[in-house]
Amino acid sequence: MSANLKYLSLGILVFQTTSLVLTMRYSRTLKEEGPRYLSSTAVVVAELLKIMACILLVYKESKCSLRALNRVLHDEILNKPMETLKLAIPSGIYTLQNNLLYVALSNLDAATYQVTYQLKILTTALFSVSMLSKKLGVYQWLSLVILMTGVAFVQWPSDSQLDSKELSAGSQFVGLMAVLTACFSSGFAGVYFEKILKETKQSVWIRNIQLGFFGSIFGLMGVYIYDGELVSKNGFFQGYNRLTWIVVVLQALGGLVIAAVIKYADNILKGFATSLSIILSTLISYFWLQDFVPTRVSLCHQAGVLWPDLGSLQPPTPWFKGFSCLSP
Repeated sequence: MSANLKYLSLGILVFQTTSLVLTMRYSRTLKEEGPRYLSSTAVVVAELLKIMACILLVYKESKCSLRALNRVLHDEILNKPMETLKLAIPSGIYTLQNNLLYVALSNLDAATYQVTYQLKILTTALFSVSMLSKKLGVYQWLSLVILMTGVAFVQWPSDSQLDSKELSAGSQFVGLMAVLTACFSSGFAGVYFEKILKETKQSVWIRNIQLGFFGSIFGLMGVYIYDGELVSKNGFFQGYNRLTWIVVVLQALGGLVIAAVIKYADNILKGFATSLSIILSTLISYFWLQDFVPTRVSLCHQAGVLWPDLGSLQPPTPWFKGFSCLSP
């Protein structure tokens, strides 16, 4: 049973990661009549859906008893205000990160985004060393160097790109800066969240409810500051369609799926699932979205990025299993 749940969770992770990147990219570049949906409101709705899903999971763990659910939420959240406030920091960072991913996929093709976003492995490693006092071996440092080299070459323009008048529908530089900032925020927030989880015995679903609560507040603040005028003019759900709701649901499920992978599988298989997602995103980006043209050089560069993930199939050192992968 546990083996089935392990591979089921990994399969869902591959599907969720690949689908989210491709649908988000497609939804941000699709030209339609009327206003485009606001990414800031999509982040808020995703947080609210995540809270609802986690409450249902806690309800199931409470043997489907409303009284037990109310007692758990009251004891673990309301009666522990300081523990709850600790989640405000990673929640705010995750909210920023989720908004940045919309910016990145509005300006980068899905394949380039997927590859570049793997730099979060590097930032997670560095923050793990500095914040959790973990030690990296020679093999791990070599993997990180290859990862950085692969990402750098993926961003290096080819001759065909230099001759082209227009690289993409948006600014490639803006997309690159957005995804790099998201990598740093993902690394810090993930390690910070991991530290909190190790210091307490609270359920991961309770922690996700706390994250979602603060994420919703920070998200609404962002809506008011950056898109308040547009919301007052065209409404909170302006530009929403079926594709938008698919993106929102997939984003809401992201953190929950990764939590399930941690529970039923491990970080080694998660790395393999991530690599498979990059391959699928590259193929679909080429054949369906047609916004990525692979060359022999670019494929070699992507192989350099995939190697650290696939290399994790080697027997890992103890610190590797402690790497946080709870970020959305």
